[in-house]
Amino acid sequence: MSNHQKRLSAPNSWPVERKESTFTVKAGAGPHGESGVPLLIVLRDVLGYVDSKKEARYALDNDSVLVNGVAVSDEARPVGMFDILAFREREEFFRVFPGEGGRLALTPIDEESASSRLGKVEGKTQVAGGGFQYTLHDGTTLQDDEGEYSGKDSLVVDNETKEVVAHFPYEEGALVTAVDGTHSGEIGTLEEISVTPGSGANGVTVSRDDEDDFETVEKYVVVIDENFTGNDAATDTAGDDS
Repeated sequence: MSNHQKRLSAPNSWPVERKESTFTVKAGAGPHGESGVPLLIVLRDVLGYVDSKKEARYALDNDSVLVNGVAVSDEARPVGMFDILAFREREEFFRVFPGEGGRLALTPIDEESASSRLGKVEGKTQVAGGGFQYTLHDGTTLQDDEGEYSGKDSLVVDNETKEVVAHFPYEEGALVTAVDGTHSGEIGTLEEISVTPGSGANGVTVSRDDEDDFETVEKYVVVIDENFTGNDAATDTAGDDS
């Protein structure tokens, strides 16, 4: 199986220029499915910290790059929405965030904010013994005994202890961001959830201060908290593929 990915057919979430060259690196197995961006692309094409795969491997071999609090050694390891990237030697921290057109971007954050990450609950099942298991958008699984969380809720998970440190219910009045579609990256208040009869997708209306409301499908929004509304500029520019 090829280790290369054609740029023109790369997922829309990948922050790469499509016409600079034919191929780029292929994402390895891991979280986020096909939308996950290989770490090499982040290091080389987005941040410009390395110029080649060889340099990326050297940096990773030194355990200087952490994803969600864990040192990563595989340059093909996919990263995706709401992951936390930490560069210990540089003392720099970023959150992966959806940008315009669904293209993933990096938002600078402080070290305290980098200690935990947000996850959207996409599955809930009852397990033997009466407890509950939750599956988050990135494939992470969590368990509790109470069953207090629901599908589409958001949980903040501590990167070290793996415990839930905050819970944001999916409900009207919640702060949300669109993570896909034409309004990707836009933040506002969930004003209305419109339930569609049958198998059609539910719709939502999101209001924004001093801007027009927008409508999108329910699966495109994620509940967030005020820590996501800072004014730090996101980085999503792609570099050369040399």
